[in-house]
Amino acid sequence: MEFCPKCGAVLMAKVKNSACPRCGYTQKGVVALKSSEKIEVATDIPIVKTNDSPNPIVKEKCHECGHGKCFTWVMQTRASDEPPTTFFKCVKCEHTRREYR
Repeated sequence: MEFCPKCGAVLMAKVKNSACPRCGYTQKGVVALKSSEKIEVATDIPIVKTNDSPNPIVKEKCHECGHGKCFTWVMQTRASDEPPTTFFKCVKCEHTRREYR
């Protein structure tokens, strides 16, 4: 943030020959600031795709087919002060559901 040397007002933009909004003071030779930020694309949530998964199998009834075994994993999908989300994927029909606690 820069201030006008004449009146002390805040100079809003750093552009060549920018003028003070209050007194009209012109600041010569100032080059516009440019910034850039590299943003990486977020990866998808990993989902179990085969029965050869390292994820543990638990006794949990599937809500779709009624089978009694599901793969399970836990991820922090919300704010850090919220409890994690537990995912269940049926071994038989591969229906995936999540549980918030």
